[in-house]
Amino acid sequence: MTQVLKGRIAVVAGATRGAGRGIACMLGEAGAIVYGTGRSTRATRPQRSQAVAPFVLQQRAETIEETAEMVSAYGGVGIAMQVDHTDEAQVRALFERVRAEQGRLDILVNDIWGGDELTEWGKPFWELSIEKGLLMQQRAVHTHIITSRYAVPLMLERRQGLIVEITDGDTPAYRGNLFYDLAKASAIRLAYGVAEELRPHHITALAVTPGFLRSEAMLEHFGVSEANWQEGTQKDPHFIASETPFFVGRAIAALAADPEMMSKTGGAFSSWGLAKEYGYTDIDGRRPDWGRYFAEHVAIVAA
Repeated sequence: MTQVLKGRIAVVAGATRGAGRGIACMLGEAGAIVYGTGRSTRATRPQRSQAVAPFVLQQRAETIEETAEMVSAYGGVGIAMQVDHTDEAQVRALFERVRAEQGRLDILVNDIWGGDELTEWGKPFWELSIEKGLLMQQRAVHTHIITSRYAVPLMLERRQGLIVEITDGDTPAYRGNLFYDLAKASAIRLAYGVAEELRPHHITALAVTPGFLRSEAMLEHFGVSEANWQEGTQKDPHFIASETPFFVGRAIAALAADPEMMSKTGGAFSSWGLAKEYGYTDIDGRRPDWGRYFAEHVAIVAA
C-alpha cells in the first residue's frame, strides 16, 4: 500500500491487541502518525502467575509499546500512551497531548472493549451477573462516548475527520448474550447518532465490523500460531474463514483515504464488504468473506 495517509494524525483507542492493534498497524502502513492507547504497558502488565482482582485486566502479554513499535515498522509513526478510557481526566489529557504535539486530529478509532472476561455465554439474561454486564457497558460503551467527546473538538476546528466505531456484526441479528449484544449494537447506534450531529461539520462517523477475527487470543485458544493457523480448523471448521486483525485495519485505512467517505456517514460496514469495494486483501494475500461464509455454512445450519 502506498502511503496515502502520510501526515494524517490518528488515535486508535484500544490498540493493545486484536483489531485495535491491526488497525493501528495498517494506518501506519498507509503513512499515518498513530497514537495507540491502552492499559497494558511493559511496566504494568500482570504476569500470568500473579493473582489479580476479578475483572480488572486480561492477563495477556501484549503491550501498547509493542503496538507502537509495530506501527513504526510498517512505515508510520507509532506513539504509545497509557490511557484508561473510563477515566475522563485521562482521556482529556490524551487529546490535549495530541493538540499540543500535532495541532490536529484526522482519524479516531474507538475499539475499546475489555469485555471478553465478562461475557457469560450460554446463559439466559435473567441468570447473568449484573455486575459483569454493567461493567461491560462501562468499558465498551461509556468509554466510546467519553473518547469521542474529547476528540471531536479537534476535528471541528478543521471541519474534517473520520470517527470509526468498531463493532461485531453489521445486521440487527441477536449476538447470543444480552449484555454483549447491547454493547455491540450500541457502537453502531453511537456511530449513527454522532454522524447526525456532525453532518453539518463535514465529519464522517460510521461503524465497522471485522469477521471471524484471528486475534492473538483466538490463536492461543486454538493452540496455533499465524504460521499454522489453518490447523485450528480441527477444533472449529469455521476458522477457515477467519481473518487477521490487519484485514479490518486495511478497511479503516481505505476509508480514511477515500475522498468520498462522507457518503458513508452513519452507516455500518464490514471488513469483507469494504474489501470488495476498495480492492484490498488481508496481509496474507487472502480476501476472506465472513458474511458470505456465515450465510452459507453457519446460518443455514442453525435455521
